[in-house]
Amino acid sequence: MIEIGAQVELSHPAERVWRALTDRELLGRWFAEAEMVEGVPDRMLLHTGGLPGFEADVEVEVTERQEPDLLVLACDEAGRLSELTCTVTATKQGCRLELREVSTHGAWSVEQHESREQQLRQALTVRLPAILDWIAFQQVDLRRADGGMTTELPLIGVGGGAGRNPRRRRTLVAVVAGAVLVAGTAAWVTLPPDSKPAAAPAPTATASPTVTAGRTTATPTATPSTRPTRTTASATTRPSRTPSAKPSRTPVSAAPPPPPAPMVARYETDSSRLFGYTGEIVVGNPGGAPVADWAVVVTLAEGTTVDDVDGANWRQDGRAITFTGAAVAAGGSRTISFDVRDSRPKAREPESCTIGGQPCAGL
Repeated sequence: MIEIGAQVELSHPAERVWRALTDRELLGRWFAEAEMVEGVPDRMLLHTGGLPGFEADVEVEVTERQEPDLLVLACDEAGRLSELTCTVTATKQGCRLELREVSTHGAWSVEQHESREQQLRQALTVRLPAILDWIAFQQVDLRRADGGMTTELPLIGVGGGAGRNPRRRRTLVAVVAGAVLVAGTAAWVTLPPDSKPAAAPAPTATASPTVTAGRTTATPTATPSTRPTRTTASATTRPSRTPSAKPSRTPVSAAPPPPPAPMVARYETDSSRLFGYTGEIVVGNPGGAPVADWAVVVTLAEGTTVDDVDGANWRQDGRAITFTGAAVAAGGSRTISFDVRDSRPKAREPESCTIGGQPCAGL
């Protein structure tokens, strides 16, 4: 038995997701064009023949329906049979959509299995959320009357998880069937331990020779000093002795090895849509050794939340999202992709992005 499955958290009510799964026109917008089979109300033909992982169009028939929680479809792709189950579970943020397709006759090749699963994830994490956002926007009456807005703009919640964006399926599981089927371099300087600076020697008076009647005498010349000194004139000039400071000995320890070069990161908005966008961060290691202890911190705009992350572990603290992951090889890089839901129709990019305290490029 071969199985393809996906589970996604959505910031929309179950009824809206159910509509995207069962409405033929909506299904064609985010997954594949569909048409009803004449005379059979619960049967539909999905035009999936040109999609990755599909060899032909898929005919689906509803075998069980519990609106808006459960939809079970029997699928026939040119004689290859499977059963697709769509389960919608309400959550605090919206709902959870789980898709599971099991082959009942025939099998997919490894390449076909991978392509179908990738197609399903793409539909669920990119196109379906955009359709749900569009439906939500259409349901909002922005006209102002004496009483203000006739309805409130729906608040798009966030679901933190380790999978990609969920995509909604059409009634006929066409949605399901289709989907289913488908840190600058720092230099270290060794400094001697703190020591008190040696006091400079006090200046002393120095005798200046003066010639008088054929003999040399010393004429004292006053030189500023911290305290008075005595100068004795003699028949001959004697050089004055000026004490000099002896160099202090400072123990020199072996210089530690230089630290690894700091990690760098670049942010980019990969795609944007109504009520959300997909962000991408490329983490780079320009140094000559692997770096395992790295973290990227992204601060989201007010009213936005992360819906799904791919390529890193993550945790959320208020509006701050911290991404961590496996060691990045010397000269290597790692790509992080994350989907964001925004409570406003025009999505807003993150307020900041840092790695090791340094700002990411591109933001």
